[in-house]
Amino acid sequence: MAQIIAVANQKGGTGKTTTTLNLGAALQEMGNSVLLVDMDPQASLTLALGLNPDDLETTIYTALTRVIETGEMDPAEIDIVTTDEGMGLLPTNIELSQADLDLVREPLGVYALRDVLRPTIDTYDYILVDCPPSLGILTTNGLAAAGQVIIPLQADYLALKGVNLLLRTITKIQRRANRRLQIAGVLLTMADLRTLHAREMIATTRQAFNERVFVFETVIRMSVQLKEAPITGRSVLTYASDTGGADAYRELAKELVSRPSTPVNSTTEQLPDDEIEEAGKEITEDG
Repeated sequence: MAQIIAVANQKGGTGKTTTTLNLGAALQEMGNSVLLVDMDPQASLTLALGLNPDDLETTIYTALTRVIETGEMDPAEIDIVTTDEGMGLLPTNIELSQADLDLVREPLGVYALRDVLRPTIDTYDYILVDCPPSLGILTTNGLAAAGQVIIPLQADYLALKGVNLLLRTITKIQRRANRRLQIAGVLLTMADLRTLHAREMIATTRQAFNERVFVFETVIRMSVQLKEAPITGRSVLTYASDTGGADAYRELAKELVSRPSTPVNSTTEQLPDDEIEEAGKEITEDG
């Protein structure tokens, strides 16, 4: 049975799509079968895998609409694209933005993605869901369908400041819609370890989360190859296999499969503001 993992952060530019794509490729390289799901109307994941969203006749929105209309998903109607690297992809395009209205009107709209994925869970080992940069109904669908969530977090003080809202949302989803949901971990991304600011940010982030939420040991550094790979429609593991960016996602995949996730409960609901403020002061003073 597949492990469904949402990759979520309401802040844009934190590396959600990069992580979904390259973690998926790393898991596949380890011998797992992987399905990627693009739940962002911007279609960044779809584009990064070499597809033109405007040319797609069927997308994840097609499947969600089918579930809304009939209450079930016929496996034969799920149009999964096989990427050049062998991963499955449920692509998207701008039509998915209409789902914000469609799903909100449905009493059980929060479970639409779960119902879409139900016929696939015995086909794949891992299903990774790339959530949009918001906490709306599309992200809620991703969290309601998932067993775990990875939180990419840019190594920056303001990014840390905004993570409380996401943690509260995750807790609400766990209480009201998906009691299985757990936090796989926080993933620090876009770190320029040449700078004191980034190094201090990593240290203070680990200190602020402490034992409340696991922070992956793997840190995703700034990488030219990570930026270039999507232009070629491939993961960095295929585009630049022997680079630091590729190796980092290999290490993340190993770390993910080797450890238990963090249960979502009152201890992970919110980081104390005073700890975040103190972290910011330390960074400012050191910088």
